[in-house]
Amino acid sequence: MLVTLPLTAAALQPYREQLRCNFPQLDHVFPDCMAEAQRLLTAAGIRDYLDGASLICRIGRGFEPVLVYLQELPRVAADVGEEALAMVSQAVWTISRSPNGKAILPFLQSIPEASRRLPCAELLSRYIEIILDFMARTTGSIHGFHTTIPSPSLPDLLERVPYLLSQLTCRGLGNWIDYGVRHYGDHPDRQRDYFSLQSADSRAVLQRERHGTLFVDNERRLDLYLRALWREGLPLVPYSEGFDELRKPVPYFDPLGMRVPDAYDDREGVPGLDRYRALLAHIAAHLRWSRSLVADNLSPFQRVAVETFEDCRVETLALREYPGLRAILLALHPAPQEDACDPERVSCIRHRLAIFSRAVLDPNHGYRNPDLLEFLARFHAELAQGESSTQAMAELAIAYIARTRRQQDLSPKVYFTDTEVDYRDDNRHLWRYIEQGDEEETFAERKQRPPEEAQTLPPRHYPEWDYKSKTYRPDWVSLYEGLHPAGDPAFIDALLDKHRMLAKRLKQILDLLKPQHYVRLRYQEEGSELDLDVAIRSLIDYRGGATPDPRINMSHRHDGRDIAVMLLLDLSQSLNQVPDGCTQSILELSQEAVALLGWAIDHLGDEFAIAGFSSNTRHEVRYQHIKGYSEDWGDQVKARLAAMEAGYSTRMGAALRHAAHYLEARVAEKKLMLILTDGQPHDIDVDDERLLIEDTHKAVQELDQQGIYTYCINLDAHADEYVRDCFGNRFTVIDRVERLPERLPQLFMALTK
Repeated sequence: MLVTLPLTAAALQPYREQLRCNFPQLDHVFPDCMAEAQRLLTAAGIRDYLDGASLICRIGRGFEPVLVYLQELPRVAADVGEEALAMVSQAVWTISRSPNGKAILPFLQSIPEASRRLPCAELLSRYIEIILDFMARTTGSIHGFHTTIPSPSLPDLLERVPYLLSQLTCRGLGNWIDYGVRHYGDHPDRQRDYFSLQSADSRAVLQRERHGTLFVDNERRLDLYLRALWREGLPLVPYSEGFDELRKPVPYFDPLGMRVPDAYDDREGVPGLDRYRALLAHIAAHLRWSRSLVADNLSPFQRVAVETFEDCRVETLALREYPGLRAILLALHPAPQEDACDPERVSCIRHRLAIFSRAVLDPNHGYRNPDLLEFLARFHAELAQGESSTQAMAELAIAYIARTRRQQDLSPKVYFTDTEVDYRDDNRHLWRYIEQGDEEETFAERKQRPPEEAQTLPPRHYPEWDYKSKTYRPDWVSLYEGLHPAGDPAFIDALLDKHRMLAKRLKQILDLLKPQHYVRLRYQEEGSELDLDVAIRSLIDYRGGATPDPRINMSHRHDGRDIAVMLLLDLSQSLNQVPDGCTQSILELSQEAVALLGWAIDHLGDEFAIAGFSSNTRHEVRYQHIKGYSEDWGDQVKARLAAMEAGYSTRMGAALRHAAHYLEARVAEKKLMLILTDGQPHDIDVDDERLLIEDTHKAVQELDQQGIYTYCINLDAHADEYVRDCFGNRFTVIDRVERLPERLPQLFMALTK
């Protein structure tokens, strides 16, 4: 080990004179800093080092920035090159000439980690350029030419640079920052949420820019793996590891699904996809073989031991079915050294349990502790008789803790090295509590969901188009879908009876639209008639000793309509209004119109579905199924239609994309989406009214590319001002809303001739 000796006072004096800084604290640290600098830097480097420290001293921000520079920069310069010395000091000087003086210390503290992640002067220079460019773009001005308002998010960004650089390349960091500035440059609060990794789109863009195996790219493959090998159908719900760096999220499962990381990097030669498989195999093994225990009478140490022994049991049972898992688990499981933890100085309970876990997994573990070997033999003997049980593992674990307990186990200094098995879940499913104590209290208790929300699915995330930057905001909108509540189907029957004269006229038109012509389908093995020509030819072949053609029948089908329809209803608050000259609200008129249209489409025999949508900010777009493609036009559908209610706002783009998700899956020659609305796209969290109009237009373009024809029926007398921007020429404005029940079926028939 190289020991750095302090310089003598005579040798130190020339350097102290070159450093133009008079803080009294400097005299205590300067000798050690200079000794480190002399060991790592050349003479020219030392000169730049002292000049840089002098420059930072003159900015008037106290002694701490000078101290960080003196202590950290010699090592940085040795790693990336001595040009970093002037580069960093000049960057600090630039920051000091702006209103962002508070960011100087976080900037200097970020440099050591940046130099480790970007180990060359060019990359470090690029990093500094990114930070200075970010500062310039987010620093505000009152009068337009003097920068007087500090960047609201520069300190937040610099505090998270170590984590960001552990996830992103320098280019990825630049892309992530550029996205945040472009989308939140004029909104300080949202800007801070983005650059402190608190917003959903911040984490989404981070995952888009990072390397590794993304869950979203492999979700279907993992779901099939889980169903095929483990017969488990719980949904997989990803979480972001970038959200909380201090309290690292851990995988877990509950009745709502399996929580898994949204990205896995390769580790120890194991690809990210195999890490997911190891995690899912472990959770599936718990679902199959584990049972919950009462936790109230067990200490925390005992519970940790029970969890480890139960983890080992279910993995042993899993390896009996799929022995190939062992290689992956061994590569991912830490291999702690037997004598690495000193039981006289720190708590070694986690270390002992990690050793036991490794020994169960690895037959060639090489451990020699007699207590460990005894309980290892008892563990294998227990499982040799069958599957054993969670209760048996609890008894064995408690006995192991009692046998190996040390006084220092109660110490707050716990040994953690090589004790974390990251493919295992947090085992919350193993415990049930009779009485809630301090350990089980949480700041946010889970809210009981209303009964009507019990059937809702996990949210789906959709992008949204930003017309200013010409880019998508990824995973911007959260859409929740569910089955619409039911009402009284007799209400819809009464509406149809009210319009029976209109229905009679419509029926005459519908009879003309229904397919009348039959097409003969020959060469069918099964059919309604015998195809005489083919039958005679087959008989001749049979008599002549050749194999006859069995396709001697023919059938018929209608030649005409092959249409799938999606009727998407705007259920925003404005539908409760009563238009001038009407005695009914727009919602009531819409119910009558949709009832007539549903009756008409059912009479034609076309495939159709009905859904409604509303929104309460981008975090809550509600999509409610009223009729599915596989449902008949019956009392259940009429009951949902009768219970329609209006509320909230109109975020149309996400609803269009989600409706297209179902319509695109239909097999039909023509796919039609009808949108019934009474106003322009709008939501309470959007200030720019053009934003949702442009997003709706972009969604319509996306549907065109999927082969879906969109058409809007608008009930707003002023719709001409915006509806063309959304739907082009594919719209109809109905000024007299009271005529909607008559016009809507007519429009449908005109569109589907």
